[in-house]
Order: sequence, then structure tokens, then C-alpha cells
Amino acid sequence: MINLNQLRAFYQVARCQNVSAAARHLFVSQPAVTAQLKLFEDSCGLKLFKKRGRNLFLTDEGKILYEYARKMFEYEKKLEAAVEQIKELKQGILRLGSARTYARYFMPFLLTGFREAYPHIKILLDEGSSLEMIRSLIDLKNEVVIIARAEDNPNITFIPFSREELVLILPPGHRLTNKGSINFADLDEEPIIMKDPGSGTRKLVDELFAKYACTPNVLMETGDAEIIKLLVQHGEGVSFLVKEAAAIELREGKLATVPIKKHSIFLDVSIAHLKNQPLSPPAQAFLKSLKNLGTKKMRFQGMGALMAKMLAEEK
Repeated sequence: MINLNQLRAFYQVARCQNVSAAARHLFVSQPAVTAQLKLFEDSCGLKLFKKRGRNLFLTDEGKILYEYARKMFEYEKKLEAAVEQIKELKQGILRLGSARTYARYFMPFLLTGFREAYPHIKILLDEGSSLEMIRSLIDLKNEVVIIARAEDNPNITFIPFSREELVLILPPGHRLTNKGSINFADLDEEPIIMKDPGSGTRKLVDELFAKYACTPNVLMETGDAEIIKLLVQHGEGVSFLVKEAAAIELREGKLATVPIKKHSIFLDVSIAHLKNQPLSPPAQAFLKSLKNLGTKKMRFQGMGALMAKMLAEEK
């Protein structure tokens, strides 16, 4: 097996053609280089240098080994440069997961500042239900995820990030829109389009139906908020969505909403990552960017308020 210290001594002597010069490059004494050189020749069983005056010249065998050593130490320099680039966030990968709704409506906003600060970091964005994203952390597929807290897990750290209001969405002209507010029991017979099992929204809505001893008349389950909105617009049923996900359609009158008496519904959104697992430099930087985004008070008003505040500041 090649001894790297001996190989390094051989490479520097071959490059400098002089033991003293090689010792200066290696920051060791001349006798130390001479000793390493002899050990290397002995281990190879080859004569690698010829001497003329104070200079050493490679034998044909030495020239062959030198070419391999040169390539090896060139890659060593590239490796050292790559390490520095990774540490300085000039190279790397951010493995990020998000619940589907947040990926579509919030993630472009959340990533803007990070991309401006670290343009050379490649982002791999994964999306799914909150439960799927929790499992993606455990499977080491993602490092950081933004989700509703669909389940507790002792191996995962949850950092509260925002509170998003859930609203009941209905087709314009629905009979319930004529009321100023409704009781939860009014939804008992309504066809309802549910978010898929595993989503934070689904967990919260299921808990509400159970609390009021109502049985949901589930027409369909899907994780796609766009499909949910289209089905509701066409009068197929009603649903619950994060308010920001339906904000445009509500503003344009394509969807309607009505409050539920004595019950505002909020979904707690968290940043999550594995406990006792070191985060990569890109993941650490992204986590820091989220923690620094807006004030704590603004964060807990919801992402819509934070986005509006940040856009106003840009103007």
C-alpha cells in the first residue's frame, strides 16, 4: 500500500529536482525528505532518481509514477477548493420538503431571499402531504420541511413558524352564503371535498367533525388545492383550504366563504428537521433565513400578512 507521506515527498522532489527545495515546500527538514524518499523507493523496489550535481532527475520508472502522483495531487487541490466552496455556500444542495399548498403558494416567496444570498446552491424541492414530508425526514430524503404538524415524532424537532387560517369555501350562490354565519352542524349533509389523509388540513377538519359529532359526507379526497377549488366552483361540494390558497378566487367572486359561528380555524405551520442529526451548510443557512424572515409577531399572523408586509417594504 502506498504511503501518502512518502508519495508526497517523492512528488515534491521530482517537481523541484532538489531535496532542499522540496523540504521548503513541505515545511520539514531536508533529512526528513531524504528519509521519506528512500522509504518510498524501498517500498516500490525501484530506483526513481538519478543524481547530477545537486539536482535529481527522474528515471523512466520515476517518470511513470510522477504522472500518477501529479494527477493525484492536482485532485487534492480541487478537493480542498471544493471543501472551501461548500463551507462558504458557493456549492452544495438544499434538500427541502413542503406540504403541497405551501410549496405552491408560499415557497417561491420563502426561497427568493435565499436564492439571492446563495445563488450557487442547488435546491431540490419535494412536496407531498405533511405526513409524507415527516417520513421523508426519517428516510433522510429531505433535511428541512415546512408542514402542518400532522403527527408528533420524538425524533423530529418542530419549530413553530406561522398560523394559517382555514376557511370554508363554497360555490357562489350556495344556500349557506345567504347566512351571515353558520353552525358547524350545517355542514353535516353537505358533500365535502377533503384534503388527502396525512395532510395537516385533513387532520384538523376531521377533528372538527368529531368534536361536533358530525359525519362528513366525503365526495372526494385529493391533495391538489387547484382541483379542490375548481370542483367547488362547479358546485360539486364544499371544502376547507388555507385562506391564502383561495384568496384570489374569493376576491374575484369565483368562490364564496361564510364564517362558522364562534369558531375561527387556524392551522399551525412548523419548520421541521431531524433531532440529533447535523444539518448541511445549505440547510443551516435556509433555516436561519426562515427564522430571520419578518418579526415573530408578523409570522404568527400568517404568511399572507408577512408577504404583504415584505412586498410593501420593497415599494
